[in-house]
Amino acid sequence: MPRDQRSITAADIMPLDQYELIRADKKQEAIERKKLTRLAVGPYATVLFENWDSMWLQIQEMLRIEKGGDEQLVDELAAYDPMVPKGRELTATVFFEIGDPDRRDAFLRTIGGVEDHISIQVGGHVVPARAEGDTERTRASDNKASAVHFFHFDFTPEAIAAWKSGEGSALLVIDHPNYGHAALISADARAFLGRECF
Repeated sequence: MPRDQRSITAADIMPLDQYELIRADKKQEAIERKKLTRLAVGPYATVLFENWDSMWLQIQEMLRIEKGGDEQLVDELAAYDPMVPKGRELTATVFFEIGDPDRRDAFLRTIGGVEDHISIQVGGHVVPARAEGDTERTRASDNKASAVHFFHFDFTPEAIAAWKSGEGSALLVIDHPNYGHAALISADARAFLGRECF
């Protein structure tokens, strides 16, 4: 099954009528999973670590909402399969969330280039974030950061060993001059992500 091969293919995607039968269960599973994979970093940043199941659900939900059929499926697979961790990485979606749109806009204009200031630190290893694809994450015209980012964290074998050992602390660090915050990644999250991603 492609889940074991760390990839989502068209063969993994259920017809919408069949998906409806299990949708409530899958949404509940996602709520439980997010207890391990969601991390607040400072007042405005939320990190959501991804895995095969979260990306599969995202594709199914997009197809359910837009009902674009096989043509849409091609685009969704191209968008979301790369975010399935491929065995030597963690992947994450990072949201900068402020309810008031004017305050959010002003804040995003202060953190341009934030994508170059995010890392995971574990056991003396620093694993920098690598942005997914070639999408511009900070607008060149006014240095405004995107509110949503997609990242890969490429681990060396030594960093994977440190992660899986459970020893010491694992931190998600944002060290932008205008947004400096770190958050501890729990032991349960480390164990779950270690099983899912490495």
